Amino acid sequence: MSLDYLGVSTLGFDREKCVGCLMCIDVCPHGVFVAEGRAVKVENGKKCMECGACVKNCPAGAVSVKPGVGCAEAILTGWIKGGPPQCGCSGSGCC
Repeated sequence: MSLDYLGVSTLGFDREKCVGCLMCIDVCPHGVFVAEGRAVKVENGKKCMECGACVKNCPAGAVSVKPGVGCAEAILTGWIKGGPPQCGCSGSGCC
């Protein structure tokens, strides 16, 4: 199943900091990153559910994400209810 998360992700990537270790590719469960030469690029940013695995495993600090109640909660609630991502934040900026 391939899902896009409607731009609710807070994923950030600093290509200048990337050392090309490819750890983000290895740990991302949704294929957000792809190798590009000796570096990485974000190929499928809309598929990010903010689990934080890439951030925790990036030795160079090239990846950032605000994991927590925002996107991940919105995605899971959408899956459970069979609709689009929703976290009930009422426009507070969490998703």
